[in-house]
Amino acid sequence: MSARIEAGPMPAGGQSPRLRPQSLMLTYLGNYVLGRGIAVFSGSFIDTFAGLGVGEHAVRSTLTRMVGRGLLERHREGRRMHFGLTPRSEEILHDGEERVWRRGVLNTDWDGNWTVLAFSMPESWQRVRHDLRARLTWAGFGSLGNGTWIAPSRVDVRPIVSGLGLNGHLKVFAGPAEEPTDVPHMLREAFDLDGLAGGYRAFLDRWDRADPLPHAPDDLARYLWMTTEWLQLVRADPRLPVEHLPEGWPAVRGQHVLLELRDRYEATARSLADAAIEYVQVS
Repeated sequence: MSARIEAGPMPAGGQSPRLRPQSLMLTYLGNYVLGRGIAVFSGSFIDTFAGLGVGEHAVRSTLTRMVGRGLLERHREGRRMHFGLTPRSEEILHDGEERVWRRGVLNTDWDGNWTVLAFSMPESWQRVRHDLRARLTWAGFGSLGNGTWIAPSRVDVRPIVSGLGLNGHLKVFAGPAEEPTDVPHMLREAFDLDGLAGGYRAFLDRWDRADPLPHAPDDLARYLWMTTEWLQLVRADPRLPVEHLPEGWPAVRGQHVLLELRDRYEATARSLADAAIEYVQVS
């Protein structure tokens, strides 16, 4: 499981994060639309995302794709099109909010248990296998190969595999690792710790400085870039027990920087977002 920043818009000058428009859109929705019962005018998205280096065509394409994926729904008011959240997108946004601002990157209260999941299914079930792997990765599992996955805690896998029709194809166990298990080796086999650490160090290179992203147009752009990048990192992070992390784990400093910059950017970013948004109430 490697931590990477997805390809997408990048403002000129400096080493900036490269992020997909949909990733930035979800961050925007989570910060300025979630919980308000509103649908946002398409022109507001276009104006705001211009400051992020995302053109009108890319914004409209992103909105259309998100509607097709059940992440947004259209609301027409006269000749204007507005876009509001769906139950599915609200669930995703609440999960992102939890991971970024509440859970923290360190697992300091581990009880010593692991969850082990093994699956076996016909070769023709390629789509189901892909969906299961994506869900397990999202839930913090790492692969040991041959259909065996582990997570550093007791995990209720029932909601993870719900709807995949895998009864009879899964085996799940939970408990401590027993001798002679080489736990450090097992973790490096299951999780790309070097890739994850590299992602956190790249975050620090960009943000742990007096004037981060100086070429960004304003604090709204900085706030959206920063929180989008951080969310991608923590979604790839299985939150391994602190006693099993390498010394000097860079996520610790990264989280400290994130919280400091939130205090610096958040109020101005919200003022800019509120000034630019046009919306209608939908609930």
